[in-house]
Amino acid sequence: MSESLIRIEAISKRYAARDGTVTTVFDDLHLTVERGEFVCLIGHSGCGKTTVLNVLAGLESVSDGYVFVGGREISGPSLDRAVIFQSHALMPWLTVMGNIAFAVASRWPGWSKAKVREHCQKYIDLVNLTGAEKKRPSELSGGMKQRVGIARALAIEPRMLLMDEPFSALDALTRGVLQEEVLRICAETKQTVFMITHDVDEAILLADKIILMTNGPHAKIAEIVVNTMPRGRTRHDLHKHPHYYRIRNHLIDFLVDRSRAFDQKSAGSAYDPRNPPVVMPGLDEAALAVPDAPVWPDEKAA
Repeated sequence: MSESLIRIEAISKRYAARDGTVTTVFDDLHLTVERGEFVCLIGHSGCGKTTVLNVLAGLESVSDGYVFVGGREISGPSLDRAVIFQSHALMPWLTVMGNIAFAVASRWPGWSKAKVREHCQKYIDLVNLTGAEKKRPSELSGGMKQRVGIARALAIEPRMLLMDEPFSALDALTRGVLQEEVLRICAETKQTVFMITHDVDEAILLADKIILMTNGPHAKIAEIVVNTMPRGRTRHDLHKHPHYYRIRNHLIDFLVDRSRAFDQKSAGSAYDPRNPPVVMPGLDEAALAVPDAPVWPDEKAA
């Protein structure tokens, strides 16, 4: 079996205040992300979700532990890991083509202008912005700006795409359209994605695995929820699958109750942070016995 693309081993993050007190945001986190997986991280504010993403991006260091990408320890930012933030972070003086070309030319400085433009056009077309190449950010809607951000991130062909609540500032209709665009693009490119979200339904739609973090300080990974709904999901049909409400109820129950109670030793002595529990809501006992190769139950039987 090939090595996991991302391997997080026993990482902790502590901050020292001016008065000398030290706050441990999260402690002893262990996680792996496989190539081609779409992983969502969910937890209440203050548990360190964005800090984990920044560590993966190489923008922050950890207090303890190690993070490996492709078998090599992260030592700083890299074009192998592209980040899409909540805000589009576009350069306002550049056009759509110019914003994407700037990133592409940084990735491949030896390329000719014609090759850079051809490569950029491929990703502009991929996010359905054909015809907007010469527009500047001030001429674009919020959803179009995020499409540019997605195209720019994908155009450098990263090994890992990191997304920090990229749709949270958008209206519900635009958010839904972009969610399905991301699903389509990831299916076409087999992109590995690590995404932070507060939206349970967004996680169910997009993710292969949903990581649940307890409340901070001293936040931990409580469990890993495997999305037992097969790929090819759509917003229109999501709620019709027999596993949908089982997964959703499990996630809501965690966020409302179990995330707060976890630090009160509710997990029991069997909890091991090195191997967080893997939960597959909706699968029967036979399927749970073979987590590496789950068999989707017949919908009528479910």
